[in-house]
Amino acid sequence: MLRAVLRSVFRDRHRFLLPAMAVLIGVACVSGSLLYTQSLARGAARLQHASRPDVSVEVRPDGSGPAEGTAAPDEALRHRLSALSGVTAARGTLRGRAFLVGRDGSLVGPPSAATGVNFVPRGHGPDPRYPMTRGRGPHGPGEVAVDRWSARRAGYRVGDRVRVVVAGEVRSARLTGTFTVYDPATADGGTVIAFDEPTARALFAPAPGRYASVTLTAAPGTSASALAERVTRALPRGLEAVTRARLDAEAAEAPDRRKLGTLLLLFAGIALFVSAFLVSNTFTMLGTVRARELALLRAVGASRRRVLGTVLAEAAVVGAAAAVAGYALGVGVATLLADLFPAAAGPASTAPLDVLSPLPLLTALCVGVGFTAAAAYLPALRASAVAPVAALRTSVPDPAVSLRRRNRIGSAVTAAGALLLIAGQGELGALCVATSVLLAGLILLAPQAARAATRVLRAPARRLAGMSGTLALANVCRNPRRTAATAGALTVCLALVSAVTVGLSSLSATAGREAEAAMPTDLRITAVDFAEINARTAAKVARLPHVAAAGSVREVGLRLREGSDVWAAVVDPEAVGPGRLADLTVHTGDLADLPRGIAVTRDLAAEHGWRLGDRLTGRRLSDAGAPAGPALEREIVAVYDGPESLGPALLPESAVTGKGAPSVEVTSVLVRAEAGRTAAAKEEIRRALRNPALLVEDRVDAVRNAGQGFGALRSVLYAMLSVTAVVAALGVTNTMSMAVFERTREIGLLRVVGLDRAGVRSLLWVESVVVSALGAGSGILAGVAAGVAAVAGQSGAVVSVPWMSLSALLVGAGVVGVLAALGPGARAVAVPVTRAIAGEVG
Repeated sequence: MLRAVLRSVFRDRHRFLLPAMAVLIGVACVSGSLLYTQSLARGAARLQHASRPDVSVEVRPDGSGPAEGTAAPDEALRHRLSALSGVTAARGTLRGRAFLVGRDGSLVGPPSAATGVNFVPRGHGPDPRYPMTRGRGPHGPGEVAVDRWSARRAGYRVGDRVRVVVAGEVRSARLTGTFTVYDPATADGGTVIAFDEPTARALFAPAPGRYASVTLTAAPGTSASALAERVTRALPRGLEAVTRARLDAEAAEAPDRRKLGTLLLLFAGIALFVSAFLVSNTFTMLGTVRARELALLRAVGASRRRVLGTVLAEAAVVGAAAAVAGYALGVGVATLLADLFPAAAGPASTAPLDVLSPLPLLTALCVGVGFTAAAAYLPALRASAVAPVAALRTSVPDPAVSLRRRNRIGSAVTAAGALLLIAGQGELGALCVATSVLLAGLILLAPQAARAATRVLRAPARRLAGMSGTLALANVCRNPRRTAATAGALTVCLALVSAVTVGLSSLSATAGREAEAAMPTDLRITAVDFAEINARTAAKVARLPHVAAAGSVREVGLRLREGSDVWAAVVDPEAVGPGRLADLTVHTGDLADLPRGIAVTRDLAAEHGWRLGDRLTGRRLSDAGAPAGPALEREIVAVYDGPESLGPALLPESAVTGKGAPSVEVTSVLVRAEAGRTAAAKEEIRRALRNPALLVEDRVDAVRNAGQGFGALRSVLYAMLSVTAVVAALGVTNTMSMAVFERTREIGLLRVVGLDRAGVRSLLWVESVVVSALGAGSGILAGVAAGVAAVAGQSGAVVSVPWMSLSALLVGAGVVGVLAALGPGARAVAVPVTRAIAGEVG
């Protein structure tokens, strides 16, 4: 049996080529994703270990502290831990955001990886964590040291004056040295800036006199686990001792890395799912072509199980070959991913690929063989049902099967999918299920849709392509199940692309509207991601020419006594007075009394049943969402309406800057320019601040920048979905190639009765374009419905359907149809007429 299977696969190798390529692409994506994520995990663990070579145990908050920063270890604890048996060194660790400004005035590296650390030399010697390559470590507030990769990138040398952005302001410092560091920040293309201990404590301490963590170095002969147990007994509540092994494991199992691996495998699974249409269609068409051969096997005594096993064995052989080649290509995919997302400087964030890792190898083999056999099961089952008497016929015609039952089921499934979309608005899990059901219904209805489309297109096709157009539309309806299977791959692909397009367009429109609503004044100053605004920025801006008023805005959450949460904008009461920053409509009360109370919007007052003069009691919410700081009691002194950025409540700055209250970062600075001087004020502010970590925007800038924020995400998603599009295009090409083989005699007869070579090509082109457009149209319909349902369920979201982009997708599907018919068309016209009439294919 094995010999016969191999001989059959070798004989039909040209027909198995495209489905094998589709499976190969899917296997390559799966194995490449696994290899890359494994490389990332090993690289992260190696980097974590190399970044702090002196760490045996780390003491850090366990997350159960009563307030932010109060559970962090302090200097007294560090001193006590250093005296424990088995400890050779105890180091306090401070870490925060610090940005290096290049010579061109821009930030060096991505803001997400800009890091400031404390430089802690042992005695008067080097810091083992940051070994110097040139110069020395910093000794005062006017000195810094920078990792050598960032210094080289920015063009700085030891002794240069450099600009750094820290704590929301630009500082000038002398570069005293460069060092080598193996840190996740430099691996991500960022910077590491070292400050002396007192400066770092003032800048990065989570609370006065405290460290982010304390790291301990074990003495020779003392294991990390034994030291951790000893340290745990000496720790107060709210702190935990973590061994080096656990730190390395946490670095390797970072949530973001797991999300990346899941995302890559998700798109690989989508590519495999689309490949199923191609594999199933190929074996269905082969079953038709080889029906007489299979009937002969039945006639000489082969059972249905033997025929079924033979076909599945062929699928397994094809899948195994595709798995081997796909794994080899997957190694290239993993290498490509590592090259596409490299460290801009510094140590690599990935380890060398382990190409013989058992998990990716076994997964590739199981996916290739199992998936191909599963996709070929139903066609194999139908092939095994061929009656032995069919061997006596010269050909086996396709059985005419009624589509009434399929159409009824398809209509019911489509209606169910539409209802589920309506019911599941805003719920991602429900929308995924609803979209899958809707796609299944549309694929079931594809034969009926093909018939309807051909009726509509019959007259235009006849005018444009003559008899070739008429024949092409007839061929589309000749085997409606095959048409549905071919169009199904494009339906799934275009549904995903359309849903992403609608979702990102709506997100962009929503972000633009929110940005416009957040601009109650002429100008707004905000920080880039991961940066902050200094508390003195507003006062500095207010003194500039062409600036009429400027004020800081902070956001703070309050947990009221009855348990509800209220968010308030913290402002300078004078800045929100009449004729100052923003136009607020006061319904009752007076904003002049804000210093002693709180103002709430009319909607918030109506929601809670509050009135002027009511007293609100609560506590501040920390970043973790827990009540922190002293109790706060404020009287409602005004009920107003205003822009979203100044609501739904207003608190004076004095309410959150009292003794014992945690600090609140400035989220923005609002600026009102003098009449007609907005552009001049914007330039004055930029020149005065000279801070590349701050954005100075007018209304037009804010809307444009908000809409552009999704460009990178769109590019990544489209790049991943392009693999699915390639597989879908292979499916159309495969169907047209198999159709040419089946219709060799038919094409020969058409040539005899006068259809020229151009007419044959036109026939195949029109058929391919119609099938492609049918699949694309169904996919776009489902994708738009899914995208609209996802957006409509979100509060305040703007639904935006980019019809031009969706039209471009439909045109692109037509182009795919034309390209898919080029090869089959060339082969069809290359067969001599006499051989074509005889049914021979060379």
